[in-house]
Amino acid sequence: MMPGSKVTVVGGGLAGCEAAWQVAQRGVPVRLYEMRPHKMTPAHTSDKLAELVCSNSLGADQPDKAPGLLKQEMRLLGSLILACAEQAAIPAGGALAVDRAQFAALVTERITSHPLIEVIREEVTTIPDGVTIIATGPLTSDALAAAIAELSGSDYLYFWDAIAPIVTAESVDMQIAFRASRYGKDHSDAGDYINCPMTREEYEAFVDALLSAEQATLRDFELQDERFFEGCLPIEVLARRGREALAFGPLRPVGLRDPRTGKRPYAVVQLRQDNVAGTLYNLVGFQTNLKFGEQDRVLRLIPGLQNAEFVRYGQMHRNTFMNSPMLLEPSLRFKGPQRPALFFAGQITGVEGYAGNAATGLLAGINAVRLLCGQSPIVMPPTTMLGALCHYITHADPRHFQPMKANFGILPPLERPPRDKHLRGVAYAERALADLQQVIAAELLLQPSSSSF
Repeated sequence: MMPGSKVTVVGGGLAGCEAAWQVAQRGVPVRLYEMRPHKMTPAHTSDKLAELVCSNSLGADQPDKAPGLLKQEMRLLGSLILACAEQAAIPAGGALAVDRAQFAALVTERITSHPLIEVIREEVTTIPDGVTIIATGPLTSDALAAAIAELSGSDYLYFWDAIAPIVTAESVDMQIAFRASRYGKDHSDAGDYINCPMTREEYEAFVDALLSAEQATLRDFELQDERFFEGCLPIEVLARRGREALAFGPLRPVGLRDPRTGKRPYAVVQLRQDNVAGTLYNLVGFQTNLKFGEQDRVLRLIPGLQNAEFVRYGQMHRNTFMNSPMLLEPSLRFKGPQRPALFFAGQITGVEGYAGNAATGLLAGINAVRLLCGQSPIVMPPTTMLGALCHYITHADPRHFQPMKANFGILPPLERPPRDKHLRGVAYAERALADLQQVIAAELLLQPSSSSF
């Protein structure tokens, strides 16, 4: 590695912060660019690094679940994001959910206090020279997006993501709502979720109101390509697909019984804790593009929320991702010969989920250091969840490419798959972690320094 070598990371979200951390922990100076607060995005509200703008949950944390396996891999690789998430964790059943403010503050403090990371608060409008990681996420600025499009010669694709409404816990009518997790799977006697049960009549009235509600007017650039990612559909879009779509989707009552009746509700709206103090709860799966006034009217039809205090209404926003099968190698390096030292990471690559975004930043950071040291970038084994995600986004059909989150369906099949679904998850995890341990043992550069940072 040449004296004075540095890595430039563009974007202070989950992927960018993880990438910068991995580079710095390997003794290489980093310039981390984040345009906020100099220039804000339509979804962010603060200047904190790694601010979560959608859900506060990083998904399932059990090792026999696909998202949990990915987190276990990240632990083995020394993830900063996962360490901060665990420090800011709040009750969420088997999921890893965080207090948003505490989590962002922790990441910001760790990054800004690292002696080898320089945080530069300004917008990047062109692709920097040298070894660079672009991790600007789904809300990449127009100028940088144009620069990337010019470099790649490829059109961008668009999908939609969402911000769920949040209410104060004290404003929920607990004479109607009740605490429980599905099938009783939680870490407390009371249950980690607040549940608002609906009778069939209440459900029908809610759907009627939802179908007649007025949506927010989209901006011109958003009207050009109104495509919704299937995993993040607005509730009004689901309702238009059929009157029972919500009852079999985010309002499904499976695994829940109202303790007052002993019966399963016809439908149920779940609220998940959003901060450590337990004073705020978000409506799970309630992404929406309704006008704020309409949300206030319609959401109060949910039993238990008739007098709710909404501290934030739902919002939809455009997310941008690149055609990674055409543009990226499985190492996350850009394919074009004109920029062999350019990497991409995070949601802009088509990876879905907070953990997936951070994990790709982790890999991009490792590979940036390897490139500086004259070594070939690592391609993670496809039997690992991180490797499978990177393999998927770089090998999918580019004509029909859609974002992907961690799931066992993208892993190579097991030689002798158990019939039991739980045991299959265990077998996938055992294989993945064994293969990852081999990579760690063989590649010394995967090991960060022993610095207390």
